[in-house]
Amino acid sequence: MLPTVADILALDAVRAGDPHVVAGADRLDTRVRWVHVAEVPGIAQLLRGGELVLTTGIALPDAPESVADYVGDLAAVGASGLIVELGRKFIGELPPLVVKAAEQHGLPLIALSRETPFVQITESVHARIIDIQLEELRASEQLHEVFTELSVEGASPADVLSQVARLAGRPVLLENLAHQVLAFESAGRDTGSLLASWETRSRAVAPGRRTGYDAATGWLVATVGARGQDWGRLILFCDQRPTPRDIVLVERAATTLALGRLLERHQESLERQAHGTIITGILSHAYSDPDEAAARARAMGVPLAGRKLLSLILRLTEPVETALDGQARLSELAESTAAACRETRLPALVGALDQNRVAALLPLPPRTAAESALTSLADRLRMSYPRAFVLAAGSVVESIKDVRRSFLEAEQVADVAVRQPDGRAFYRLPDLRLRGLLHLLRDDARLQTFAERELAPLLSHDAQRGGDLTKILRVYLDSGRNKAVAAQKAHLSRPAFYDRLRRLERILDTDLDDIESCLSLHVALLALESFRREAR
Repeated sequence: MLPTVADILALDAVRAGDPHVVAGADRLDTRVRWVHVAEVPGIAQLLRGGELVLTTGIALPDAPESVADYVGDLAAVGASGLIVELGRKFIGELPPLVVKAAEQHGLPLIALSRETPFVQITESVHARIIDIQLEELRASEQLHEVFTELSVEGASPADVLSQVARLAGRPVLLENLAHQVLAFESAGRDTGSLLASWETRSRAVAPGRRTGYDAATGWLVATVGARGQDWGRLILFCDQRPTPRDIVLVERAATTLALGRLLERHQESLERQAHGTIITGILSHAYSDPDEAAARARAMGVPLAGRKLLSLILRLTEPVETALDGQARLSELAESTAAACRETRLPALVGALDQNRVAALLPLPPRTAAESALTSLADRLRMSYPRAFVLAAGSVVESIKDVRRSFLEAEQVADVAVRQPDGRAFYRLPDLRLRGLLHLLRDDARLQTFAERELAPLLSHDAQRGGDLTKILRVYLDSGRNKAVAAQKAHLSRPAFYDRLRRLERILDTDLDDIESCLSLHVALLALESFRREAR
């Protein structure tokens, strides 16, 4: 940052002249771009602003009124100040009329009582200015490298803001055009106070330029967008007027965010990413205080505090050809879920947890039952989203602290329901019956031992011979032991299917007409499915 007039007065080369500020003492924080030695009265027309003018006054007019006009001309072109060496033109002091003119125009006016080599002053100031410019250049180069790397890596908005907060040492926030928070880094400050009544406070700040500073709030605001399509604002919380480095920092970050948005056309929206970040943070205990999660959600227009909370997991049931295709479909499901929540007037956090699951956290409006909310949401979503999926719900909880338990329950329900969906609008743990119980017990060694004891001979036989008798057994049991129906489902003639059943009885050493034996084998198969699903 450029030195101020006060900084220059503190230099040894200036102090040697015994400087006295005779006017504009309240303007000593004015920045000095350059120091210029000038004796001619018409120098103002040659200046560009920001210069500190040094003169002995030897060539200035004798009339104080003319010297006062000279001072006014300097102020008009934006000069930083005027230093006059006494003893040649002005003896002892400057004319009162000149001092008055400087005070009226707000131009710092300094008198040097002793003779001082101006070259020493210019060398000292220019060396300092050049050092500062070199430092700013190095800082700009560092910022360029940091944000270029983030752009190349396709960094998320959260990663970009994390770097901004680290480099600035201050909080930073990304919002959309509706003044809802998309990403936020507190830099160690209190999240609740920073985000309190965010939308109202943010709407009141409009700098009028793409990058501008609002002195009332201390916000440095940069518009985020590209190709004439703005979609957000990046806000750096400043304790004082921002430095040029701060401005470069937010502008480079805004450019990186805009570029990232252009590159993620086939990925989830920033809002979904922001919602997913909050949900993941709750599940991973990333927030030391539940109030922080509530504050972040409230800033995005989703009130969690004081509401009953319902956790949802959505899973696609149709196979996909590639991982990219699966990601695109999951993003569509997340966006459709968010739209369905808005249409049914259910504020919600909605985002993808991973490549397979979309999560939603619904704060239920007062006097709204979970069943009716789930029914409305499921009906709306199935009308708007054409692909097959399952919607699983956890138990309703009273606080953010219990949300993780509710989500874990919803995940377990979804894992079971996605294997054999039966067309329900939504699934809850009581709906899964035996499959749900076995899924909950899938890590129990006793269940694993039971399944192994029941099916080991059959699994070994299929593994050694590349057979499909395990599939035949599953079809037979799923058909209620109706051999004719099972043969049709297995696409086999009845004699061929009966032959396979006899082979199954020999391998398993059991009677497939015995109800209890078949029940035991069916439970073992369901347990095996739970193990294999978990392994994948």
